[in-house]
Amino acid sequence: MIEIQHLKKQYEMATPLIDVNTTINEGDVISVIGPSGTGKSTLLRCINMLEVPTSGHILIDGEDITDPKCNIRRVRTKLGMVFQSFNLYEHLTVVENCMLAQTVLLKRSKQEAYDKAIELLASVGMADRALQYPSQLSGGQKQRVAIARTLSTDPEIILFDEPTSALDPLSVSEVEAVIARLKQEGRTMMIVTHSLDFAERISNRVFYMDQGIIYEEGSPKQIFKNPEKDRTRDFIMTSSSIELFIKEENEISNAINKIYNFCKTKNVDDRRIMHACGAYEEYYAILSKYSFKDNKNLYTKVEYENNTDKLMMRFTPDSYKDWNLVVDVITNSLEYKLFTSYIKSFYEETDSDKFGRYTQHYEIK
Repeated sequence: MIEIQHLKKQYEMATPLIDVNTTINEGDVISVIGPSGTGKSTLLRCINMLEVPTSGHILIDGEDITDPKCNIRRVRTKLGMVFQSFNLYEHLTVVENCMLAQTVLLKRSKQEAYDKAIELLASVGMADRALQYPSQLSGGQKQRVAIARTLSTDPEIILFDEPTSALDPLSVSEVEAVIARLKQEGRTMMIVTHSLDFAERISNRVFYMDQGIIYEEGSPKQIFKNPEKDRTRDFIMTSSSIELFIKEENEISNAINKIYNFCKTKNVDDRRIMHACGAYEEYYAILSKYSFKDNKNLYTKVEYENNTDKLMMRFTPDSYKDWNLVVDVITNSLEYKLFTSYIKSFYEETDSDKFGRYTQHYEIK
């Protein structure tokens, strides 16, 4: 589908891409990971010719899009791109944003474009917002609209440039769920992401970029569990946090396994690993038994500080306000007493986001 040969992109003060070579096959879901500044986003922008390569070739279905004679506007109809910053037109409604490219590029009638836009907005849970403007939406809602807009031109491959990095935790889960559904549909995708957990879950191939090249590529199992090269191994090992999001009790076991594996890669002692896993299980039990109503969403970030040897956990329940209503019952519960037995330090201050949720900070004993 796409073949990249000796791709180079040089700027006046930097050369993010030195010699990139790879093939993207139909149905691939490729996550691109690596340190900041290693050309991940530049690679995507070159594939879409938003950046003109300094040298090398990009062939899409056998056509060299770096050839000056290539009709790049026509080729771009095969490519869809979802940006970190959404790039929605603020003066257009949601449905108009999803209609524009259809009428301009594909020459569809307004009715055809409208029907297609509503269908796609429904598929990402945004049909009820069709007549609103981007300024009336949350970040996660904007990104879902941006995905629907991208799908409206029927692209053969979708490029995602850090699609969740500007979102709050619960919006991240909404967008990741949409991407997971696209994977189930067999869509070909390339995703630049800093979330190693998401990359491991969503991909069939992972590119680790470093030193201006695809330094190592392989399956998620190979890259995250058994990387062959030193720089890949160092990057995976020194990643200082993991993010977990669960909605149902049957997801706890998988989340605890991820906490265990993360702590093991950091050489955390067995006692604190047990306490971290226990704290997670009891925290969810508290929320499930005393606080949650119908909503059972819990976002957790586990962080390890190399310089201080601290193991931290940050919990963001979606119904913290409900917990406050039964705080006396909670603090006298067995679950809470077990939870606090695993905790070394409590952080009384809480970080509130614009949706009124709160993050509680704890250090594991």
